[in-house]
Amino acid sequence: MDYMKRRDFLKVTGLGAAGAATMAAPAIAQGMPELKWRMPTSWPKSLDTLYGGAELMAKLVAEATDNKFQIQTFAGGEIVPGLQVLDAVQNGTVEMGHTASYYYFGKDPTFTFGSAVPFGPNMRLNQAWYELGGGKELLNEFYKKYNCTSLLAGNTGCQMGGWFRKEIKSAADLKGLKFRIGGFSGKVMQRLGAVPQQIAGGDIYPALEKGTIDGAEWVGPYDDEKLGFYKVAKHYYAPGWWEGGPILLAYVNLDKWNALPKYYQKVLEMAGSYANTWMMAKYDTANPPALRRLIAGGAKLSVFPKPVMEASFKATTDVMNEIAKTNANFKKLNDSLHDFTNAGYSWFRVAENSYDFFMSSHAKG
Repeated sequence: MDYMKRRDFLKVTGLGAAGAATMAAPAIAQGMPELKWRMPTSWPKSLDTLYGGAELMAKLVAEATDNKFQIQTFAGGEIVPGLQVLDAVQNGTVEMGHTASYYYFGKDPTFTFGSAVPFGPNMRLNQAWYELGGGKELLNEFYKKYNCTSLLAGNTGCQMGGWFRKEIKSAADLKGLKFRIGGFSGKVMQRLGAVPQQIAGGDIYPALEKGTIDGAEWVGPYDDEKLGFYKVAKHYYAPGWWEGGPILLAYVNLDKWNALPKYYQKVLEMAGSYANTWMMAKYDTANPPALRRLIAGGAKLSVFPKPVMEASFKATTDVMNEIAKTNANFKKLNDSLHDFTNAGYSWFRVAENSYDFFMSSHAKG
């Protein structure tokens, strides 16, 4: 539309400068209520991907509502301890929170399925199960008991196996080891003889430095470098068999969620989904160079020996079967995830084999 046509259009429609200014704001948002929510997280601000994902989610909500719906984010410990975010959302102290579901394993083992299970699905399959495989519905049915609903809000991808003061040559080396690990995975490590410690991210380094713990797992190279674990524990192991693709969730107080206009609900969902995609891309981009820097700085990278992996898998299976016998919610979620990922992994194997065949044929050709 050239200048003359645009001027005529404005005259006919009655849109002068004031009308154009009105149109600049999202039309739907204009009639919406002004809200100011608080969102504590389980992360220190130094972790610009985990905490940054929560910040991004809040930023997008504000932009999509012309700043009528504002969410203030807080680092772990600022207004709520990092491992008590769910409790604050449940009792209405805050409207929502950004955290990992398996931190609340002690309340009910079923919480583990909102993050990751040991030897469970990778990032893509975990997300597919949550979004389209019935996972979200089953989890939110369970979360109702805690006056919460959940929104997808992040994923770290496959994690590392953690930092240790000494080498891990066999499963026997885990006996008596004080290791920072949370949730269901801690139960498995306990079965292997370790002494699990659930510690919030910002408190891990001092515990490792003082010798309160002998080792710690967190996320992966990028975050681990920021937290400085390589300075006090040189042995860095892979893989993090306990977290192949852990989901991060935004919990929303159920009463607050139900009172939201549908438009705001959808904005929250879309902002969480975008933050989730951004977080996965950020970790995939930042982890490789961080790992190279860690190795250059003296970290000793190793893979868990096969006997350790086999013992860990057996312990995982035993613990899961035991819990499923007495916890109906746990069994329901476990059956759903198991059925979905079995089909998913079969599909992935076909896709990967096809890709390998194509690439090898292309290289030969």
